[in-house]
Amino acid sequence: MKYAVIDIGSNSVRLMLWANGTLYKKVNTTRLAEGLSCSGALSDAAMERTARAVSEFCEEGRREGAQVLAFATAAVRSSSNGEAFCARVKAVCGLDVDVISGEEEALLGLSGALGTGDGGIIDIGGASTEVCIRERGIVRTSLSLPVGAVRILDLCGQSIGRIDAFVTDAVRPLRGISCGDGKMYAIGGTASTLASMCLCLSEYDASKLSGAELSLDWVKAAALRLIMTPTEERKKICGMDPRRADVIAGATVLLMKIMETLRLPAVYFSDADNLEGYLAVRGLS
Repeated sequence: MKYAVIDIGSNSVRLMLWANGTLYKKVNTTRLAEGLSCSGALSDAAMERTARAVSEFCEEGRREGAQVLAFATAAVRSSSNGEAFCARVKAVCGLDVDVISGEEEALLGLSGALGTGDGGIIDIGGASTEVCIRERGIVRTSLSLPVGAVRILDLCGQSIGRIDAFVTDAVRPLRGISCGDGKMYAIGGTASTLASMCLCLSEYDASKLSGAELSLDWVKAAALRLIMTPTEERKKICGMDPRRADVIAGATVLLMKIMETLRLPAVYFSDADNLEGYLAVRGLS
């Protein structure tokens, strides 16, 4: 069976084509959560460009002869007009959107990155961040924090002081959590951008990036560098995704704070994430 899975995220819409394994992934940065933290609602412009991106990916999946599935995360579930967005998607391409909870989002990421193995994931999204940890085959921690790359930008801009205060408060629920003996993986757009920067890859290459180590010392240095670099100049950094240049500094500070709070000397990048996890959890892979 061939599947096309669409992840409607707070910062981007992603497509995975799958047939006994991942064939390819694509991304379209639509910034669905733009302004959500201030208004509590998805803007008409953000909904329109995101629904259009979903429709385009849906049509691509159908052309490939795949069964198309779509799920939405924090921006849709936390907004006052998430149902209206889902209705808009249904109207433009006939696709039903599965709006998942924060805890389920965390479990999808864990299943995608680790399968049934022990370890954990950190998934910094646009409007939320998930942390999920499995020890001895049992999920011990599954949390969704209301903080993400777009939310930090909306509420803090590029202010060092505001970002630090906001992020420090946001990660308090992680205090005292044990990560066990398994590896902790970072997944999602922030993680892929940082891994690309760390390896100085000008083009995304999952085969080279998967398993890349991001040490706490490197993440700290990257956070300082990004905070001190104007947005337009960040676009010139080797490995930088220009579409993330405005949100990457705050998101990197967030990753740093999470690693410090969980006492992690390093995390490892995984290209496999909640897209693969969505199929696995539903018994389709």
